Amino acid sequence: MVSESDVAHIAILADIGITRDELAEFTGQFNAILEYFDLLDQVEESGKPATRAINIFRDDEIVESLTLDEALKNAGESEDGYIKAPKVM
Repeated sequence: MVSESDVAHIAILADIGITRDELAEFTGQFNAILEYFDLLDQVEESGKPATRAINIFRDDEIVESLTLDEALKNAGESEDGYIKAPKVM
């Protein structure tokens, strides 16, 4: 079980502004989450997955791509067949 001082310390570490009024509510919520994890830890597992893994990827399909003119049509500026972007430095 987590105490209010633990939650206050975690709030300081996470840089979360929790007021004294909210501390009791957050402590209760934090403990409820930890109780749920305890419940999940009690679930027995059979050692093997319930479903068989299958490949869900689709086959590659060759499709026609954009022409150079189509690709540069919406570019703000282009130069020598490339999109020209502003200098960073």
